[in-house]
Amino acid sequence: MHLWLRYWTVTQTPVLCWDYKRDTEQSVYLSLVFLVHFGCRMHRESMVFSINTVLTTMKWKTKYSKLIFRKSDAVPEELHQMVQEGFLALRKHNCFFQDLVRIKGKDFVTPVSRILIGNPGCTYKYLNTRLFTVPWPTEGYDIKYSSPQIRDACKALIKLNDYLHVEAVNALQGQNLFETEEMKDTTVIDREQNFATSLTEKESISKDQSSCGVPEDDYVSLKNRTSYNVTLLNYMDPQQMLYLKQEPYFGMGNMAVSWHHDENLVERSTVAVYNYSCEGSITDESNKQNVKGRDPAVWHVGLKVAWNIETPGLAVPLHQGDFYLMLDDLNATHQHCVLAGYSPRFSSTHRVADCSRGTLEYIFGRCELALQNLQTGSDSTALSLKSLEPAVVKQVEEIHNEVEFEWLRQFWFQGKRYLKCTDWWLKPMAKLEEFWRKMEIMTSLVLSEVGKKEQTEKGRKETISSILLVLTERQKLRKEWAARCQSEAAENLPEDQKPECHPFWRDDGCNMPLPYDLEEVIANLQYLVQRIE
Repeated sequence: MHLWLRYWTVTQTPVLCWDYKRDTEQSVYLSLVFLVHFGCRMHRESMVFSINTVLTTMKWKTKYSKLIFRKSDAVPEELHQMVQEGFLALRKHNCFFQDLVRIKGKDFVTPVSRILIGNPGCTYKYLNTRLFTVPWPTEGYDIKYSSPQIRDACKALIKLNDYLHVEAVNALQGQNLFETEEMKDTTVIDREQNFATSLTEKESISKDQSSCGVPEDDYVSLKNRTSYNVTLLNYMDPQQMLYLKQEPYFGMGNMAVSWHHDENLVERSTVAVYNYSCEGSITDESNKQNVKGRDPAVWHVGLKVAWNIETPGLAVPLHQGDFYLMLDDLNATHQHCVLAGYSPRFSSTHRVADCSRGTLEYIFGRCELALQNLQTGSDSTALSLKSLEPAVVKQVEEIHNEVEFEWLRQFWFQGKRYLKCTDWWLKPMAKLEEFWRKMEIMTSLVLSEVGKKEQTEKGRKETISSILLVLTERQKLRKEWAARCQSEAAENLPEDQKPECHPFWRDDGCNMPLPYDLEEVIANLQYLVQRIE
């Protein structure tokens, strides 16, 4: 590992670097490099220190103790083979996609290609983009994959998911034990993991936690914070990139992914990352950089204290089959980046996504709640609303917006990409669209009622006010999504990944109860409010 220490004074810039030699497991060397500036002149000295002295000086225990690193030989070879073959199969079938994300009102295509695999019906949202899982094999679900190789890849990834869950629980238990005993050395010792041992057998240790100092309630919490429901797979070939941003604070070299926190995760949940860099690829010697402290040909994960460049940062080399864990609140208190090597790289980043608002079960429940206010007449065709209470109307219209902009438009904005892997999402999305169409009818019924004079002026005004803000937001978002679908970034995507502006309809000859463009509807409501006042 490399521990980067850089603090600035007028005259000098110390840099501390910590590395290990992979061919000699016990061999660790440290060098302290002082870069002293005298105008245009630079003086450099190297010194060797004991590991205990340096770790004490750098307060390693308090700054980076929740980052756990495992070398490839800790993982069963059978699992390595399955997962790495799965990566290559997904790549072969063109299942990695560059996402069109939105940052500060602008659209960008990510340099890294990704695919989300996980529990059926689960989604993960980052940078205003909702990704939909390619479901891994799950009991009780009929999942048809586009090819047997894609099925095998998803099967391998759920096995990796189970393995990393066990490793994360063990690491958290070990850390809690050390903290309880107030031990100075908080490094979690590498454990030999028997791949043949089932997850059930491993978890049987929870029956008597008193022996390891972890109460049963705490163990349940540990399990919940390590029960990964998705993995976000990443692929990047640096040789295909015209430009890579330089790491700006510690001089760590080219970045594939800038400093960030992972979004949309359960609080204090552990993130597990498995690395597969295609080492041995032919590289362009002319692209090599002289980056002091780390080998620029090797991929690294960088870590630093959040919004702090005074505390030294950390760069950990990632070789084929290595993995690391970001335990507990590390993702919240620190930021991480990915430092590019020369060869192509895959990674599988296992997360406990916060699915409180991101599963099919959740959004179907919201639809059912909204449709409770829709009443069908005795002839099964006449529709009416059960209540015009402002709070009820507002809730239904907010759910209406949620279905349209957080689900339907998000899904179709990503084109037909998911069909490369599976058609699993088509049926639930069709069902969601059916619910959404009923909500369009409900909106038209509200508009019809507020135009009648049977209601009191106060009641009409309250109902109009409750719907006006939501409709204004709907109009604004429809314009925004339509513009995004026609943006230059969207037009440059492959044909099967180009965004679709769906739902979309023209007013002439359609069977929709309301127009797509709501400007006239909003203007009429504003006029009604003025008349009532």
